[in-house]
Amino acid sequence: MCYDAGAKRDGLRFARPVFFALTVVLLFVAYITVFQDRLIYFPENQPLAAMIADARESRLRPWPEEGEYRGLLREPVGPVRATVVLFHGNAGHAGHRAWYADELGRFGLRVVLAEYPAYGARTGELGETALVADAAETLALARRQFGEPLLLAGESLGAGVAAAVATSADIAAVLLITPWDSIESVARHHYPWLPAGWLLRDRYDSVANLSAYRGRVALAVAERDSIVPAELGRRLFASVSSSKRLWVVPSADHNDWMGRVDSAWWQSVVDFLIFADSGRVAESRSLPKRP
Repeated sequence: MCYDAGAKRDGLRFARPVFFALTVVLLFVAYITVFQDRLIYFPENQPLAAMIADARESRLRPWPEEGEYRGLLREPVGPVRATVVLFHGNAGHAGHRAWYADELGRFGLRVVLAEYPAYGARTGELGETALVADAAETLALARRQFGEPLLLAGESLGAGVAAAVATSADIAAVLLITPWDSIESVARHHYPWLPAGWLLRDRYDSVANLSAYRGRVALAVAERDSIVPAELGRRLFASVSSSKRLWVVPSADHNDWMGRVDSAWWQSVVDFLIFADSGRVAESRSLPKRP
């Protein structure tokens, strides 16, 4: 028998980098599987006393006044046209979104900046099941306390949460800002070489969640969104079968779109949410905010 030592050495030289690469990939997959909550959720915790002090500076107050803290409330100056419950993105806490209350409050909307479990001054668990169940409880409490009309809004992760509860909570109109069609699509965009469909525990499938929804749907996408590409929001918009409208914010990224719209933009969004006729479908390209 002829033994080729050189061929064996060549085989080992080839096998080692392949083995190393496969090991790295498998370790990364294991990390994603076990610690994926750390890649999706970035809560910032703050004691309730500090939350209250910060809220007063923004004319917000903890809500509800009695019972478990669930977010921050801002009443508008003058008559209340509607109440909007807003679920924020995946980082920080509700207190960081006071500017939503500034913008929406000027149009006569009472604003509830809802807080997630394990965020801000709240305890609880992270994950889609926990956040969606808690959101349904928050909306039920808002309806009992404030009545109708009740609107729902969500930003990024919050858009996924809002889409998940809109139908069951019987909401008349929903505003989804920088939304995705599913979180799997976001994962595939950032990690195209990973089997995201197998690895993700949380799905946030907004297309499926809104499939039976019959209320008005307003979507706002950032044209140059580097985190949740605008195309994912467009896919969601295309899937909605009820009255809908899409706003595209030119040249905007995921975290700077709010500086590229003006009061006229917000007015058009609020008017659609409250007054739009059934069956209306439109797309708008908002103008850049003037200096």
